[in-house]
Amino acid sequence: MSSVNVKKDYLERIVPALEKEFNYTSVMQVPRLKKIVINQGLGIATGDKKVIETAINELTAITGQKAVPTLSKKDISNFKVRKKMPIGVRVTLRREKMYEFLERLIRIALPRIRDFKGIESKLDGQGNYTLGITEQIIFPEINIDTVQRISGMNITFVTSAKTDEEGYALLKQFGLPFKNAK
Repeated sequence: MSSVNVKKDYLERIVPALEKEFNYTSVMQVPRLKKIVINQGLGIATGDKKVIETAINELTAITGQKAVPTLSKKDISNFKVRKKMPIGVRVTLRREKMYEFLERLIRIALPRIRDFKGIESKLDGQGNYTLGITEQIIFPEINIDTVQRISGMNITFVTSAKTDEEGYALLKQFGLPFKNAK
């Protein structure tokens, strides 16, 4: 299945299902996935500059899009952080790359997690969902032999849903394996 099929599935199966479930009068009311943001906080990078480069390369390999460093906004002496110092990396995926990543996450990466029983079903109040992943090695693009450090990441699904209920229904239709179905 390719990203084209995921988008086609959204248009042909998910939209009518959500339209029926929430009694929308227009197709434009149906929530859609706007973007997926993958973020890695690397506080450890204050001591070692190579950590950021490695993280950028890994995240670029996982998503197929160039990752950018996130910079600190102010000095924090207790953490040895200076203003504009790289302290993490992130990627924002939209359109085809977003659907491609979503499919690989659901079909390949999540099932590779040890003792996987599903993901939490807590949204943020505006219909968006953030999934925390503890190990980047669940993605097949990462060569385990070359990994120096195991690092986690947050994957945020930004939807156009007005409520958590609509956002949950949309992500469930896409195939995100939630633990306790509402």
